[in-house]
Amino acid sequence: MQRLVDMAVSAVLLAGLYATMAYGLGLIYGVLRIVNLAHAGVLMAGAYLGFVLHRRLGLDPYLSIPLVLAVTFGFGVLLYRGLVRHLPRGAAGGPQSLLLLFGVWLVLRNGAYLIFSGNDHVIRTSYSTRAVEVLGGFVSLNRVAVFVVALVPVVLQLVLSRTYAGKAVRAVAQNASSCTLVGIDVERVYAITFGVGTALAGLAGLLSATLFSFNPSFGTGELLKSFVVVVLGGLGSIVGTSLAALLLAVVEVFAILVLPAYLTSAVGFIVLVVVLVLRPGGLFGQRVLG
Repeated sequence: MQRLVDMAVSAVLLAGLYATMAYGLGLIYGVLRIVNLAHAGVLMAGAYLGFVLHRRLGLDPYLSIPLVLAVTFGFGVLLYRGLVRHLPRGAAGGPQSLLLLFGVWLVLRNGAYLIFSGNDHVIRTSYSTRAVEVLGGFVSLNRVAVFVVALVPVVLQLVLSRTYAGKAVRAVAQNASSCTLVGIDVERVYAITFGVGTALAGLAGLLSATLFSFNPSFGTGELLKSFVVVVLGGLGSIVGTSLAALLLAVVEVFAILVLPAYLTSAVGFIVLVVVLVLRPGGLFGQRVLG
């Protein structure tokens, strides 16, 4: 019984990381209708940025979160204004955006190879090996801290539903053409949204670096998991993304009871295929930032 409880706790903590990885991808798609393949590169960049701040400046990874968010937000805004906004809107721009953002991902990855080589790195702190007791079992302190930080982006749902800026984002996501008639600066909303989505990816990369080793290829598997979470939750649904992250984490963690460890990561993709066949809009409906 205690083993099942420990596995359930592990699944919940893992879901927090998965949700953080997927929030940015889902937000950008929900508003701009762009599949951001550069998401993987930003995950990797966030991990290395946190590593450099910790190794060179001695800054605790959790204290460096505001700086990582600011840098990756700025990068996202510049990326949108410099490249993405010039792409055609709608279905016509789909292949072009995929190719462009895939190219950005390759540039980020190869740049990391040049600067850091291909060696694995990890962010080690004085409390990396500490554990806390949760429901009778012991859990890494870092995992608990990552879960707590992962709850912060949930505030994004409140911002989108309760503030004027959030309502403007929702309006642009639903009908950008009509928003210009009521004075909403659509391009500004797009730039900010792309920046916020990129910042969330950078945050996820930093959090992942406190738990796992990483190298310039880091982000590929995480991008795939983010796709699974976003599609399962319903494209553009923030609440659905959170619930889908929990579902994926539970499936992966408990699959170890019936499958070899090396096959558990494939279970999530099997669930994705089944859901796409039976419910193409996602388990929680195809909503736009709802």
